[in-house]
Amino acid sequence: MDKKITVVTGSNRGIGLELCKVYLEADYQVIGVCRQSSTDLEELGVQIVSGIEVTEASSMEKLQKELQGVTIDILINNAGLLSNETLNDLDFGRIEKQFAVNAMGPLRVTHALLANLREGSKLALITSRMGSIADNTSGSRYGYRMSKAALNAAGMSLAQDLKHRNIPVAILHPGFVKTGMTGYQGDILPKEAAKRLYQRIEELTIENTGSFWHSNGQRLEW
Repeated sequence: MDKKITVVTGSNRGIGLELCKVYLEADYQVIGVCRQSSTDLEELGVQIVSGIEVTEASSMEKLQKELQGVTIDILINNAGLLSNETLNDLDFGRIEKQFAVNAMGPLRVTHALLANLREGSKLALITSRMGSIADNTSGSRYGYRMSKAALNAAGMSLAQDLKHRNIPVAILHPGFVKTGMTGYQGDILPKEAAKRLYQRIEELTIENTGSFWHSNGQRLEW
């Protein structure tokens, strides 16, 4: 029996790298997608599709060609970008870049790989509770908050549009994770976050499609 296939974007480090490890341990065939590979990723022995910029149409064409004919059981859009804008330091270029990577990027990747998804495949979007409007009590981080809120909206639309194909969508907050993106501050390590995310994806069904979850299983407010 052929192994199930998981595709992970942003796979060269942090949560993406740990997700690759978790799915390897679960006996999946793993395909890591990234801008630039890493020694850590290469040592896993997974298939790597590098040189992929989630903001560029040409990269999506390359991704389609690399994965032509591959049936994807789980597609995890993990690649992301974080910078901190305050009201006194609104760098609109950085804000636009976060929109391009965090909101448009996962939609580009998903659209490019729609033909690779079958009935019963699963789609996961790694978002953030910072995209929750109800949860915002501290302000700032305009680009990250806005782009993740936009990703959440895209995730809900994808959940509705893919329902007829029996492809459920999970919108997942990994937790406050100690990665390079957070300056290695946080409550949990990437390994624990990846294990939690794996469990949430395991629990994903067409009945709970479009849910906004914390990786610990808590439902989050929009």
